[in-house]
Amino acid sequence: MTAGASARTATATTRRRPALIVLCLVQFMLVLDDNVVNVALPSIQDDLGFDTAGLAWVVNAYFLAFGGLLLLFGRLADLLGRRRVFLSGVALFGAASLVCGLAQEPWQLITGRFVQGAGAAMAGPAALSLITLLFPAPEERAKAFGVWGGIAGLGGTMGLVISGALSGLTSWRWIFLINLPVAALALLLLPRLVAESRATRHVRLDVPGAVLGTGALVSLVYGLLQARTSGWGTLGSTGPLLLAVVLALTFLAVESRTAEPLVPLSFLTHRTRAVANGAMLLFSAALYAMAFLLMIHVQTVLGYDPLTAGVAYLPFCAGILAGMWLSSRAVDRLGPRRALALSFLICSAGLLLLSGIAPGDGYASGVLPGMLVTSLGNGLTLPALTITALTGTNEENAGLGSAVMSSVQQIGGAVGVALLVTVASRRSDALSAQDGPLHAATEGFSLALTVAAAFVVLGALLIATLPGKDRRPALAPGAGEAPAEQENRT
Repeated sequence: MTAGASARTATATTRRRPALIVLCLVQFMLVLDDNVVNVALPSIQDDLGFDTAGLAWVVNAYFLAFGGLLLLFGRLADLLGRRRVFLSGVALFGAASLVCGLAQEPWQLITGRFVQGAGAAMAGPAALSLITLLFPAPEERAKAFGVWGGIAGLGGTMGLVISGALSGLTSWRWIFLINLPVAALALLLLPRLVAESRATRHVRLDVPGAVLGTGALVSLVYGLLQARTSGWGTLGSTGPLLLAVVLALTFLAVESRTAEPLVPLSFLTHRTRAVANGAMLLFSAALYAMAFLLMIHVQTVLGYDPLTAGVAYLPFCAGILAGMWLSSRAVDRLGPRRALALSFLICSAGLLLLSGIAPGDGYASGVLPGMLVTSLGNGLTLPALTITALTGTNEENAGLGSAVMSSVQQIGGAVGVALLVTVASRRSDALSAQDGPLHAATEGFSLALTVAAAFVVLGALLIATLPGKDRRPALAPGAGEAPAEQENRT
């Protein structure tokens, strides 16, 4: 190695840590926006005139774009350059955040949220690929992914706290405007820290697959939300649901005939990965819907202001961190199958406790117990479920496994919010005339969280079908490593 090459290598090594900090900061921002709007929803509803079903689109527009476009933009990053696509996604996310912060009409906010999700779908997989290349050694990469995962988990839980603080002390608009300095910092620093990289082999973009898959998801969520106003079995809800089925079947047909599909169907037939992703879908549907419904319930029924609601969610963050700390120990002692099944059941018990929150309940006796149990189960679940969902992946498909898991998580959140908001609203509407608004809202909330608990129990039963012995699943040798011959750094 020449002196010049040694100097370049040393410089690249010294830049890895600040590059990781910048990438993790952006990831924190992207994951935070999954649920940052939840505490602010009542304020947004009052200011912009949303109804309940329309309000759900403020959450779901982000989920749908993020989950539906993530795989497509992952391939685009390989083709056009990972740094370029990452920076484009951050810029798009920042611009959309500005649109959301300045929105004056419901459609403007929903459009901005959809574009935010598209920007996140561009930046997320590109950032993960950049980390893979920055840390080629397995031990270094494992540590980097651990930091990445921890920051992502923290962003998911801190979103509600930050939202409550900003909404209570300033305005709900700042939950979006706060993204602008983070995006600007990333756009300024990352080009100085990370070289461009792209795959040398030609990568074809499966645009038809992305369009059909995202269209099926949008139709499904729209049909579920329409059921709230028009009822189940009516044309307004049945039409979009049937269209979703047609688009999904067409998607499968197209993917089976495409040379380079978004997701090779053979990848999905691996039993352990299929079970883990199915459980992730049910788990995400329940937990994202819980976060949405709980933050509305404590403000509209218990009378919390946004700041109090955000602060009230702090123990949830602590519970998740405790659960994540215990997760590896539980897997080592019980094995992944038993540890996961137990964590799902703990989470289900917490949801049932939360479903009993009634008007007049105090925080310590009514809200906190269910919140702590649910968060502990959540923290126990996510690390072990992530490892299981990536079982058997290698250097060729570890990125695909991560993208599939992330997509399933976002899609589960979108469907869960749409379905359980509809369940809660239909129940509340049926009782509001005879029982009064507070009791009706409580009954709707209770029914929705009971259904969410049933979803998690179903996930536990699915986990129980995992094959093999109760031992920690491992990635295949070299998992997640990008072959040097496939990369062209410029």
